Amino acid sequence: MQQARKLMPGGVSSPVRAFRAVGGEPLFIERGEGCRLYDADGREYTDCLSSWGAVILGHADPSVTMAARQALEKGSSFGACTPGEVELARKIVDAVPGVEMVRFVSSGTEAVMSAVRLARAFTGRTKVIKFEGGYHGHSDGLLSKAGSGLATFGIPESPGVPASFAAETMTVPYNDLQATSQALASLAREVACVLVEPVAGNMGVVLPAPGFLDGLRRACDEHGALLLFDEVITGFRVGLGGAQRLYGVIPDITTMGKVIGGGFPLAAYGGRREIMERVAPAGDVYQAGTLSGNPVAVAAGSAALDVVRQPGFYERLEELGAMLERGMRESAAKAGCRVTINRVGSMVTIFFCDGPVTDFASAARSDAKRFAAFFHAMLDAGVYFPPSRLESAFLCAAHTPSDIERIISASKPAFRAAA
Repeated sequence: MQQARKLMPGGVSSPVRAFRAVGGEPLFIERGEGCRLYDADGREYTDCLSSWGAVILGHADPSVTMAARQALEKGSSFGACTPGEVELARKIVDAVPGVEMVRFVSSGTEAVMSAVRLARAFTGRTKVIKFEGGYHGHSDGLLSKAGSGLATFGIPESPGVPASFAAETMTVPYNDLQATSQALASLAREVACVLVEPVAGNMGVVLPAPGFLDGLRRACDEHGALLLFDEVITGFRVGLGGAQRLYGVIPDITTMGKVIGGGFPLAAYGGRREIMERVAPAGDVYQAGTLSGNPVAVAAGSAALDVVRQPGFYERLEELGAMLERGMRESAAKAGCRVTINRVGSMVTIFFCDGPVTDFASAARSDAKRFAAFFHAMLDAGVYFPPSRLESAFLCAAHTPSDIERIISASKPAFRAAA
């Protein structure tokens, strides 16, 4: 780690990997297989992170590995159109209700940034409404946090972000439909889009309240704004058609990532045909990328989607998730450790606070010290949980009931350490 810190800021390529939220030194992973990780010192872990949800099939899945290898043997990048892009686009369009056309990019940040630009161009408006605690990548206009008030214009969350950029974003509490409607009404048709994770995954797992997503759809229609679902996490994770199919609410634009790349850098944004045809070269909204639709990533993602489309795939993940949730609740109760557990499918977060957890304010009550004690106790027992109290754990198809039992068994002393 000392050498890494000399060569890279904080010794990492992404901040959460540095273990700053839990203390201690981060893991350096050499390889993964199924639901197992092996670090540079040869230690084995049951992985509950699944590359932040990207490897839904597990590490080094044979079908994904074979597809990527075969594609790589033909060339790693052409900067040209490939048949694989069309094939993967068809699979996404067939599965996701709100997507009639799709544009591939290389990261979730890029997808959301491009989708917001498109929404602004299509509506002729500039402002964006997002939700407190929602993370939509690190582009300047969205890296904003709430000010002091129920609905406030964003203030920069990082040095280097101009206040004028953040001021184009209004932040309201998640699950607060009234505040959102009031914000839309107050801006007198200046809002291009309402940007939301249909299931929040970056303040821990926070589910939409009954009627919240439907209400956003109606409010956007009433005020002429587009509804933009950030499904970078939930797309093909909570179900074949993402959260929009799960909850029956169809957005105008959808962003996707993680699962659709099969563990490779790949993301996308898509939506109604009339909106997407504004994207260059069909239209006038410019966006480009040398590695967009990379043939190796596209092949891996296409292979992954072939597996998740098989009958019973998501039902099995739901069974594993429910098993983990039940076991964790029982372990915490026996240890006298007060927690709130939120889950949807294979996504789960343990909040070290009394519930319910329905928005960022309630999620932020999760005790950082208690979570850190739990995290390190689990790590010592060979179970790798997300190194942050406000993130989701992810199961994958490579987990078995025996793996879940192992995780639950490790949680019993971990909850006692955190009580």
